[in-house]
Amino acid sequence: MVSLDDVRTAAVRVKGVTVRTPLLRSDALDAICGGTVWLKPECLQRTGSFKIRGAYNRLAALAPAERAGGVVAYSSGNHAQGVALAAKLLGMPATIIMPSDAPANKVAATRGLGAEVVFYDRLTEHREDIADALAAAKGATIVPPFDDPYVVAGQGTAGLEAVEDLAAMGIVADLAIVCCGGGGLASGFAIGSGLPVVAVEPVGYDDVVRSLAGGAIVRVEAPGPTICDALQTLVMAPLTFDILSGHGATGVAVTDVEAAAAVGFAFRTLKLVVEPGGAVALAAVLTGRVDLHGRTAVVVLSGGNVDAEVFARCLAA
Repeated sequence: MVSLDDVRTAAVRVKGVTVRTPLLRSDALDAICGGTVWLKPECLQRTGSFKIRGAYNRLAALAPAERAGGVVAYSSGNHAQGVALAAKLLGMPATIIMPSDAPANKVAATRGLGAEVVFYDRLTEHREDIADALAAAKGATIVPPFDDPYVVAGQGTAGLEAVEDLAAMGIVADLAIVCCGGGGLASGFAIGSGLPVVAVEPVGYDDVVRSLAGGAIVRVEAPGPTICDALQTLVMAPLTFDILSGHGATGVAVTDVEAAAAVGFAFRTLKLVVEPGGAVALAAVLTGRVDLHGRTAVVVLSGGNVDAEVFARCLAA
């Protein structure tokens, strides 16, 4: 398991490397939900998402001998960029396994940070098997996107920052609403903030929602395409399940249409560029999936690495 002390240790490691993203308010958003929302815009984070927090904490914790072998990671794009940047900052080689249908902007950004990209077919190949083989051949350390205590602790620094910044204003939130793929950010946020967490996923990829509701890990099968490319996880890990279950977390799912509308709202009203996967928590607020009447919530905008074509479609919806 991961403790609050682990998150505090991670906060020391990432200080000066990650951005302490601000908490933002919107009168328009508060009027819609009937409560008070404090937005944590991780779309303004280095590499455009929260992922650098966990990636840097994992890599910085490696022993010198382990660093020499470099790292191998698998990701559709945001974790890829986080690991690539962390490796670059620490002088380590990085190989990232990405699906062949990963957004071109995320592939280009990962390569631009100096990482080697290896493609795979998500329908016929297993990225974990490819990672095992590459890591063995290179003597590298595998850095998974969420199934790692150091990664979870690093993501938890976002929650720690949020409650610290609220406390400085004399405010205590009632809950946190967090975008969710495999549950790394949601788990870390629960630990770092101490707040009740609502994990938000795309419909079809709602394995965390189903798992938390049923009390056991559930794998989703062949859910089909989604514009939330950052959240296409089919099954959560025992680590994230145990953390979220232990903190009494719940979950809700939103549709692609709702996620796209949230992207448009963020752009037009909040003046922020957010990718669909990074906007699902906002979508849960805008649609009333999570009732915030008379309550105060932290809502995480987890990423802003949106493909230009997808962004244009969201704005036109």
